[in-house]
Amino acid sequence: MLATRPLRIRVATRVAPVLVLAGMALTAVPARAAVTRQAVIVSGTSDAMTVTAAVRAAGGRVTRTLPIVNGVAAVVPASAVPGLRRANGVRAVTADATGRLFAVDPALGYDVAEDDGSVYNVAQVTKAKDAWAKTTGKGVDVALIDSGVSPVPGLASGNVVHGPDLSFESQSPQQIHLDTNGHGTHMASIIAGRDAVGTGADYANAPSTHRFTGIAPDARIVSVKVASNDGATDVSQVIAAIDWVVAHRADPGFNIRVLNLSYGTDSRQDPSIDPLCFAVENAWRAGIVVVVASGNDGANRQRLSNPAQDPLVIAVGAEDPMDTDNVDNDTVPAWVQTGTTRKVDLIAPGMHVLGLRVPGSRIDQTHPSAVVGSRFFRGSGTSQSAAVVSGLAALYLGKNAGATPDQVKRALMSTSVVPVAAKALGAGVPDMVKAVGTRPLLALQLGFATGLGSLEASRGSVHVTDGTSTLTGERDIFGNAWNAATWAVGSATGTSWNGGDFNGAAWSGAAWSGNAWSGAAWSGNAWSGNAWSATAWSGNAWSGNAWSGNAWSGNAWSGNAWSGNAWSATDWG
Repeated sequence: MLATRPLRIRVATRVAPVLVLAGMALTAVPARAAVTRQAVIVSGTSDAMTVTAAVRAAGGRVTRTLPIVNGVAAVVPASAVPGLRRANGVRAVTADATGRLFAVDPALGYDVAEDDGSVYNVAQVTKAKDAWAKTTGKGVDVALIDSGVSPVPGLASGNVVHGPDLSFESQSPQQIHLDTNGHGTHMASIIAGRDAVGTGADYANAPSTHRFTGIAPDARIVSVKVASNDGATDVSQVIAAIDWVVAHRADPGFNIRVLNLSYGTDSRQDPSIDPLCFAVENAWRAGIVVVVASGNDGANRQRLSNPAQDPLVIAVGAEDPMDTDNVDNDTVPAWVQTGTTRKVDLIAPGMHVLGLRVPGSRIDQTHPSAVVGSRFFRGSGTSQSAAVVSGLAALYLGKNAGATPDQVKRALMSTSVVPVAAKALGAGVPDMVKAVGTRPLLALQLGFATGLGSLEASRGSVHVTDGTSTLTGERDIFGNAWNAATWAVGSATGTSWNGGDFNGAAWSGAAWSGNAWSGAAWSGNAWSGNAWSATAWSGNAWSGNAWSGNAWSGNAWSGNAWSGNAWSATDWG
């Protein structure tokens, strides 16, 4: 087992080279009578004031405020530590320790080996790094239905191709296929980012090569864009995208075996009739492993988001590695939707994950504190966790090409490690060394969705609007009537698409060249604009003020916990 790494508190300074300071030693207050006291670092989920109150309520004394981790250094009764860990607003309680200095990699802007949010460390927690000796995901295509992917460094070495752009931005030559939101590029980088083509040993040596490496660095992303700058997309667009992936999964030169949906609605419709659930089940039956984020609204809604609620797919929740590679002490943040009757299948690191950013994108502009270096962005959420598991599924299929989706799910779940804090969920963190060493075993899940339910109910509270009217009812984005029975037959047989037509309208061009970053064949016919409103569907009409709901958002795009921008000389006086 990998050695447990000590807590690290990072502080950016203006001295070159940039140094980062690990947890500093404190002198414990002399014990009173028979009370044993312990020096600890208490990090919070929101602010240091809440943590301070929790420490004092536990009979402790704050010795230093640590804004960089939304917390404090403190001395508390050792017997109060378990209760302090469970206190509201407390993220972690860790024994303070003598630290050491380590340098930020100037080529990347963070310490690859020691930053707990680096994908390299995520690969260590999940043992993907050790599995790279056997598989790097080569030959496996991962369909990413999201906000598009932009050709930033790390996603420009032949590891991305474009499928159709089904978003509202598809009519703008300046925006087609590109990720103006930033979410899709972040997910793609976690799944299969790489600065250069290499071997498994090269990828495992990321700290010395100064290169960014995703979970399955030799897998390939097939980007199907459905969301625009502000995340605007409708369930009908996502369903059309899933059906397109199924129809083109085995086109010449392609091998789409994994589908990532870091997306979800708050539909309360029974999954047995939900059309979005039926679409993902059809992808599953077609041999595609469907990985779905469980949702980030755990404080208000434990039920899994839609379509994670479907029992066939792999529903993924987020977990906090707690500054170590040892899974046993990991925790599940309160904001994670973990499920009620239907619970998450797996959990994976989803706290402060460092993925590639799109300079000038929506989340880049609205969350500048999350920017790390010049290339990276830090985010927390089940979106990131789903991307991690999609990469792990690609690794497994790179070693076991003939495995069915059921077998992949069984391999990842049966070899996972369940943290103590997640025992009630029965969900663990995948161990890829064990998983890839497990031959595909007999596994069969029976789907049950019919797809005959309501498109409107599947949306839940998530709707698109042009600023004047809102798309509601049994209509797709063109305003065409949604005939559930007719669509369900086409989706089940892989015939819902006819060239570039879907549900009786031309959604895109009729041919797919598959050339990386070209997408020219998917420019599509001009959309009529005669949809649910009279507003023409041009690039200008969807400027970014047309979204309600948070189906695509991470739980938090924030670097406050680890960015180092909270340095003050008084903190370390």
